Amino acid sequence: MHRIFILTGKAALFVVIAALLLSVIVPRYLDRIYYRGPASGHYDGERFFNPDGGDEGSRPPGGGGRLGFLWRNLTDDRPIWPDRVPVRQASAAELMPLPASTASASSATAAMPADLRAMPMRATWIGHASVLVQLPALNILTDPVWRTNTGPAFLGPTRVAAPGIAFDTLPKIDLVLVSHAHWDHLDLGTLKRLWDRDRPLIVTSPGNDAILRSAGIGAVAADWGRAVTVQERPRVDAAPDGRRAIRVHVTRNHHWSSRWFTDRNRALWSSFVVELPGGNLFFAGDTGLGDGRWPAEAARLGPIRLALIPIGAFRFVPGQMASDSHIGPVQAAQAYAGLGASSAIPIHWGTFRLSYEGYRTPPDLLRATLACTGQTGFDPVAIGRPVDVPALSARTAPPFPDSATVAGCLDTPRVRAMR
Repeated sequence: MHRIFILTGKAALFVVIAALLLSVIVPRYLDRIYYRGPASGHYDGERFFNPDGGDEGSRPPGGGGRLGFLWRNLTDDRPIWPDRVPVRQASAAELMPLPASTASASSATAAMPADLRAMPMRATWIGHASVLVQLPALNILTDPVWRTNTGPAFLGPTRVAAPGIAFDTLPKIDLVLVSHAHWDHLDLGTLKRLWDRDRPLIVTSPGNDAILRSAGIGAVAADWGRAVTVQERPRVDAAPDGRRAIRVHVTRNHHWSSRWFTDRNRALWSSFVVELPGGNLFFAGDTGLGDGRWPAEAARLGPIRLALIPIGAFRFVPGQMASDSHIGPVQAAQAYAGLGASSAIPIHWGTFRLSYEGYRTPPDLLRATLACTGQTGFDPVAIGRPVDVPALSARTAPPFPDSATVAGCLDTPRVRAMR
């Protein structure tokens, strides 16, 4: 018996020592340095930050510590989500056909109509923040994630909706936009498959390129306010500026980043504006509203034909309408107004359960908000169903109402019943 006590005491001492060592060693191991550069208005020499305030990565949404956040997710009465959502995956025949010759960058203009406003554009929501946007001879993919969970190894929320396009059905991808380092947006497995197969141009913001290079994936990083040229196109008579480049502008949004907790904000987050014939593409990435000025900043780069705006993972406590890190449907409608886009597709909902709200709450609340604000063209789409994007229009939207007016309009039994 005495020997058992001695062995038990030694084992307990070993566990305590191991825990102490892990508490010192593991955080240092997990705190990676992805970027080094001069300090700026959103980088302090070590970590990035939101210049409009907020330190969202230092605390979980909804208040309390991280253990409290995890405990609430395990024990509260969150609305029930479906275990599986049926998805009709797009076939190759449903995706936009390419011109017969796509060997050169200039082939993208071979099928261009004389009136660039009629330039075909097709978009397919793959799920979460992954969208395939197609123009003749140019295929763009945003935050591609084909994995079944959103964390390291087998950890993280599990996908309830299959990808809207089977990976092997994807056409050759020319351009990939990677918004930030979170696992549900930067999936090294998917990006490695794309890189090995297609060698696309991958554009991201500083720090994320280092994460990609660690997996043998090439990427171009640009800071906020910088642009990356995708391809030059020859003169098109209908283009008033004669010769233009198709460029990706890396633009500001309001978020944070981490892959291993202690590497918080070592890499930058961003949105993107892609200059395209027939009207620009805006991809918000993952964002809170912040100072609310970033939509107008994106709009100044040219008229936006299609905007991809998140509406989900906004309710981390009952009744919450938005968090510092994520916009909900109400703020998404506000961002849509600020962008002045002709049309928009709501993303970042209905694929991975990341927060408190019910499965159908984001699109249902968006519809109610648009009815209150008089907006059109921001319609939910089904995962895997390609949609033809309307031509750029001079949409004159009504002024976005103040928050009190919107809240009053939404104060109905139907909206109050949404969880």
